[in-house]
Amino acid sequence: MTQEGSSLNIRRTSTTTIALLAGVYVIDYIDRVAISVALPFIGSDLHLDKTQQGFVVSAFAIAYMLSQLPGGVLADRFGARPLLVISLLGWSVFTAATGLVHGLVLLLVVRALFGVAQALFPPASFKALAERTTPQTRTRSAGFILASNALGAGAGTLLMAPLIASVGWRHSFWLIALVGAIVGVLMWRFLPSPLPREFTDDHQPVEEEIVGWKQVLRNSVVWRYALLFCCFNMLSYGMITWVPSYLLEVRGLSLVAAGVSSAVPLLINAGTAVLGGWLVGRYFDGRAKWFVVPVLVAASVLLVLMLQTTSATTFTILQACAMACSGLAIMGILGMPLRALPREYVGAGMGIVNTGGQFAGVVAPLVMGFLAQHVSYTAAFGFLAGATLCAALIAIITPSTIPQWQPGERVESSSKSTEKESDVNARA
Repeated sequence: MTQEGSSLNIRRTSTTTIALLAGVYVIDYIDRVAISVALPFIGSDLHLDKTQQGFVVSAFAIAYMLSQLPGGVLADRFGARPLLVISLLGWSVFTAATGLVHGLVLLLVVRALFGVAQALFPPASFKALAERTTPQTRTRSAGFILASNALGAGAGTLLMAPLIASVGWRHSFWLIALVGAIVGVLMWRFLPSPLPREFTDDHQPVEEEIVGWKQVLRNSVVWRYALLFCCFNMLSYGMITWVPSYLLEVRGLSLVAAGVSSAVPLLINAGTAVLGGWLVGRYFDGRAKWFVVPVLVAASVLLVLMLQTTSATTFTILQACAMACSGLAIMGILGMPLRALPREYVGAGMGIVNTGGQFAGVVAPLVMGFLAQHVSYTAAFGFLAGATLCAALIAIITPSTIPQWQPGERVESSSKSTEKESDVNARA
């Protein structure tokens, strides 16, 4: 293949992969935030108090968190394509099953299984990205994909509010599950094969011994990023889970108005995530903490100001500004381990980092639900301001890059997972 043809194939593979992953992440977050918009109606229908409603969200988050590392190891072992498709189809099944439950216990079980199915997707998507983009474009590409998370969260609130008002919360879950199943078929059909390793990884392995996922598990810097992502992610999970209920119950907004007000900050977050990925890749490569720390401090200040307002409009404006800062910071936090890990172990490494991030999904809904019920919503949102400030403090002492593997270590050839995906492609 000529150099021009090779460059064209790289661009085509990268663009198709980014577009598919971004599209699926939109569906991912629509399915995920649907429970938050529906939570007041599910609580009323099933007679659940706020703490029990928090447990419903946390059941997903616990299963999602615990399944991150196994999902990453499976992606490294079997390749990205099978895990992506199994995940999408699986979570669509459990989204539909959510609309069938009639009691708390069954609802908790279904949401936990939904979490297991969705947990396969993030490490597999990072694996797919590492195998189908060049190192120089990876941070910007990941920023674009992660921006689709917030886009999906915003679209989910905009979509679910009128959908629930029109057909009820049960039928709403069935409809969005059908869309997820269709997208799963498209992912299987159109995801390109991995690029050759020389185009996607600039690590220089040596030959003496093998670096496996257990060595990645013991890497202290990877775990420090997991802790940073945990504190950082409290804000997103807290906002997504409790802002709709707050606007309905405290501010007296209608369901549709609460959906719109909840969506605006998330859509802004999507735009700033793209901008943040570009800024980190262009100006802060290798020193992202100097970008992340002031942005997170600004977010925590905005959250404190948000607590003091008595206007729903001002609340939404300040929330939007805080979420904009959150979007700017996310690629500084996630982009560096994604860039530094060899592609053979991106699944396991990012599974660890995302485990930390999803621990926030366990803690934030429960803590905020408890504070909202027993203290006030002001205390609940104050918890988010404190967690965001903690993230800034952790970022100060966290390296901006992961040190290279020690001398005498090398990574395994990626031929196994690549050959597996090539075999799958041939049979498809």
